[in-house]
Amino acid sequence: IQSNILKKESNFIELSNAKRIWAIGSIHSNYDSFKSIKKHILLNFKSKDKLVILGNVIGLGNKAKETLTSIIDLRFKLMANHNLDPKDVIFLRGAQEEMFLKLMQLQIAPNPQEIVEWMFEHGVDKTIESYGFSKDEAKNISSQGTLSISKWTIRINSVVTSFPGHQEYFYNLKHAAFTNTKKILFVNRGVDVSRPLSAQNDCFWWGYQNFSKINQPYGTYIRIVRGYESQHSNSIENIKNSVVCTLFKQPLSYNKILCGLFNHDGEIIDVFESQ
Repeated sequence: IQSNILKKESNFIELSNAKRIWAIGSIHSNYDSFKSIKKHILLNFKSKDKLVILGNVIGLGNKAKETLTSIIDLRFKLMANHNLDPKDVIFLRGAQEEMFLKLMQLQIAPNPQEIVEWMFEHGVDKTIESYGFSKDEAKNISSQGTLSISKWTIRINSVVTSFPGHQEYFYNLKHAAFTNTKKILFVNRGVDVSRPLSAQNDCFWWGYQNFSKINQPYGTYIRIVRGYESQHSNSIENIKNSVVCTLFKQPLSYNKILCGLFNHDGEIIDVFESQ
């Protein structure tokens, strides 16, 4: 029982002594858009600031590998320039990371062919292609049995590991982050507001019904910041006036990244988008 409790706790991270928290919404491999956000953060980050990457760094776009390398470089530069603790830059798990991790363990999937088809319909094919793997080969191998699939997953894991920090990124993703004031909560897509954080399931990255319409605090959290929503199209001004602050705009072809700056009590200091 104790090991399960410890495992659950390790999925969450508490931000203590944070003056300001930066949060970056879903990037979806938009490497060029991310560069302008990265530049802005490097210029304006201050001592005791924190940074939360809200998941979906990869997927959908063509430059997953390059975007992830750039994110890891941002973390390294912030830690070096501001003497940060490793826990001051947090990566959350998004649906794209969840699917890619499942793909890297495809040999244990009960129905690999169906899973690969479904994942590729949701943009994971772009991520494997950025690492030099063929979408058609993956589909073909998924129908060949456990041994062939295992050989393929060993190859893709080996390639991911060859890029500094990439494997560590995938295996250290958090489910949610919150300040020690318990006023602001950071997630990828949603929470089940009928359950406490410790009893949540995977709606963190798959979403929760009617979550967009929440207009009252979730427990002590007066602000929930998330990085993705399937139908969100609000203006930045609307974002600032609700409990749920969504740092993402549909449609996916919009190709701009939203970033927010918050204080530890949930107040929005600024919300801006990439150039």
